[in-house]
Amino acid sequence: MKKVVVFCGSSVGFNSDYKEAAIELGKMFVKNNITLVYGGGKIGMMGIIADTILAEKGKVIGVIPKLLEKKEVVHRGVSELIITKKMSERKVIMSKLVDGYITLPGGFGTLDELFEALTLGQLQIEQKPIGILNVNGFFDHTLQQLDLMVKEGYVKPQNRELLLVDSTIKGLIQQMQNYKTPKKTSIINKVVN
Repeated sequence: MKKVVVFCGSSVGFNSDYKEAAIELGKMFVKNNITLVYGGGKIGMMGIIADTILAEKGKVIGVIPKLLEKKEVVHRGVSELIITKKMSERKVIMSKLVDGYITLPGGFGTLDELFEALTLGQLQIEQKPIGILNVNGFFDHTLQQLDLMVKEGYVKPQNRELLLVDSTIKGLIQQMQNYKTPKKTSIINKVVN
């Protein structure tokens, strides 16, 4: 993986564990020569991971829609800044740039981006690893909801397995590096490993 998108909050949250995870992930990216692709903000978790990577002389590509390009939000110090017309265009550009997705704690936008990546994986429009860094159990309830969706017949078990989860950066990266795309069969929605 040479370029990885990180979905995360434009807020820092109340627990310092989340900030520390963003810093640790940023340092790991630099150590492994991975370029960060992210939402282009200088605030919250987004700013923390971008600033960490830039301070360590790593590469950061920000992709931000014009409507969010406000002086107090946009990070002008990134290696490359791409300004899009629409939110939807931002997502397309990000997906074309990267080899995988990692989700850190965040809000509605973070979950929106995560679920869009999962949907593209489920439809096999993309075949990239999608991971959650489950810091401090932040995503436990989201994962329970996904399990309920499987139980109630709305998500196939094979598609649930598209989401890689670990509470450690090392464990998550290892899962992502070992990821093998499920094989598609001629039967709609059936996946074979």
